[in-house]
Amino acid sequence: MPFMVHCWGDYACFTRPEMKVERVSYDVMTPSAARGVMEAIYWHPGVTWHIQRIWVRKPIQFMNIRRNELKTIMSGDVLFNDIKKSRTLSVCDTNEQRTQRAASILHDVDYYIQAYVDVDEQRCGHTTYAINDIISKRLNRGKCYHRPYFGCREFPAQFEIARFVPECPEELKDMRDLSWMLWDFDYSKEQPKPLFFRPIMDDGLIEVPKRGDLP
Repeated sequence: MPFMVHCWGDYACFTRPEMKVERVSYDVMTPSAARGVMEAIYWHPGVTWHIQRIWVRKPIQFMNIRRNELKTIMSGDVLFNDIKKSRTLSVCDTNEQRTQRAASILHDVDYYIQAYVDVDEQRCGHTTYAINDIISKRLNRGKCYHRPYFGCREFPAQFEIARFVPECPEELKDMRDLSWMLWDFDYSKEQPKPLFFRPIMDDGLIEVPKRGDLP
């Protein structure tokens, strides 16, 4: 059973992984970001979301900002070793580590997501029908486990169940090659592996391939 969700927000940043220091967003939402929105609405270890289609329904607009970021992050391994050896916990001095970095982000975004779930009924303790019913009720009531966001937590997303997809705006009509984009991560191995695909946006619609159809 496919679900259709309308999500929108003032800002978004779907960071390109090749940009090591300063953030530059993809032109549109990535399938992994769409999955994150759906998991914010309903998540369970026995449920896997699969994104089928993403519709872009507002012109793609970039803007440049400067953000306060940290040069380094606190490593979980460091903290674990501190605890294991009964040492004083390491700290990150935010005053010393804080720096300003530029970011190229999206402004005034609007997306429609079509997705479905695979349900491991043994792990869930519920049937696929029951899980679909739970998700439908959560969407109708506007409930979520945490506020969905567009790439960064400071860019929250609003959402609602979608009954239909509106017409494509004139600025997005025709076909557009979006070049290589992050599809999602393969978590089947010990070290997660990024997977990529080359989307073609046709009148604002991106067809998301299945895992087996990736190059």
